[in-house]
Amino acid sequence: MPYNSGTLEKRISGFIREYGLLSGGDKVLVAVSGGTDSVCMLHVLNNLRETLDIQLHIAHLDHGLRGDESGADAGYVESVAAALGISATIEKRDVAEWREKSKTSLEEAAREVRYRFLESVARKIGAKRVAVGHTQDDQVETTLMHFLRGSGIQGLRGLKAAAHIPYGNREDGIWVIRPLLQITRQETGSYCTEHDLHPREDSSNEQVRFLRNRIRLELIPLLRQYNTGIDSALLRLADLAGEDADFIDEQAAVICSASVTSEGCLTCVDSGKLRGLPLALQRRVFRTMLGREYGSLKNIEAAHINAMVKLLFSDTGRSVYLPGGMIVANERNRMVMSPPGSAACPWTVLDRDYVLNIPGDTKLPGWQVSATIMNENFFKNDDIFSASFDLARAGRRLTVRGRRTGDRFHPLGMTHSRKLQDFMVDTAIPRSWRASVPVVCSPEQVIWVVGWRIDDRVKVTTSTRDVLRLDFHRAE
Repeated sequence: MPYNSGTLEKRISGFIREYGLLSGGDKVLVAVSGGTDSVCMLHVLNNLRETLDIQLHIAHLDHGLRGDESGADAGYVESVAAALGISATIEKRDVAEWREKSKTSLEEAAREVRYRFLESVARKIGAKRVAVGHTQDDQVETTLMHFLRGSGIQGLRGLKAAAHIPYGNREDGIWVIRPLLQITRQETGSYCTEHDLHPREDSSNEQVRFLRNRIRLELIPLLRQYNTGIDSALLRLADLAGEDADFIDEQAAVICSASVTSEGCLTCVDSGKLRGLPLALQRRVFRTMLGREYGSLKNIEAAHINAMVKLLFSDTGRSVYLPGGMIVANERNRMVMSPPGSAACPWTVLDRDYVLNIPGDTKLPGWQVSATIMNENFFKNDDIFSASFDLARAGRRLTVRGRRTGDRFHPLGMTHSRKLQDFMVDTAIPRSWRASVPVVCSPEQVIWVVGWRIDDRVKVTTSTRDVLRLDFHRAE
């Protein structure tokens, strides 16, 4: 398609609408490196700001890898933000130091640091969308790079128009969007030239020590000698792989819902429901399980998935060890996944609501709860399984259960409510414990995350007349 500035903006706007990348009122964090693609994306989104009804905030990260050149990039982005009247967050992180700690490649370390930075800025400003400047050329390079690394169809799909931000908490709902994914690098360059924009050139893009650069500078030009349409062929491959992967993912999610359950700290799989499935679905179910358990599949390899498939048909008592100390054991009719430290997980999962006798004693799985009403709070809160509440605010209609998706509460001492999931992460409650932590609730709200914090709105104050005391005792 011949280049045209107006057509380019219409194509990007159409792509955003087709894939539902943005909605009216969205606050968008725009990742701007200072290079051609990101500068083009920023100006197009700025021009479409009123049409799309969006707010923009710029984020730029100095990786600290190119000395004065990196500093000049940051200064350039700051000047662009000022010229457009868009707020910006510009920071510097030590990628080399992180690479040393994480024992990974420089490319992977830079990627991880960059996305963690973008996630932190997005959370700070309340943005649910992070726009990055990946183009059609990046899609070609990514698909080919994944092919060279021996990826399955999940990797051959290349880049998605929208995906959960890497390394982030999926429950935050922060998504990476790629508005330029159907635009070529040549077109972004033409746009910048036409609009008298002067993006920065990253000298590291010419260094063939990086795999992606070698693919772009050496391999793709060579492949074009064999097939002048290799770019289009790889894009078709990515599209077809994406369609197949989406279908298998949907089927795997349904199977997981029917065959995977949690028992305290354990994840259990009904072996009988998996053995008769096609191999492709068995692999994807295990991949889905591990993705949920680990939070990402960064350290999961095909060998780990294949070992789990083999275990599915192995003798009772056999087990597989996974990264990070995870163990999968084969029992008579099920496979059981045990997270690291799961043996120390102290509580039973509460799978329903248990009504508390107030005042009085209540027995529930793993616990006995005593409720006492007093005229004053003369007990010290030195036991993490005991807590005092303002009876008038907490009420007498209390229940105990496990956490649920969407739970929120107002932790004591804080000025605002939080998602229970975020609170558990921030207070370092082990992942394998979270489903087992008892939660005390009134009809209106969560009032106590047992063992950690009560809700600020039901605390005992100088105006409290009657105090409710709850004591949780471990049952044998």
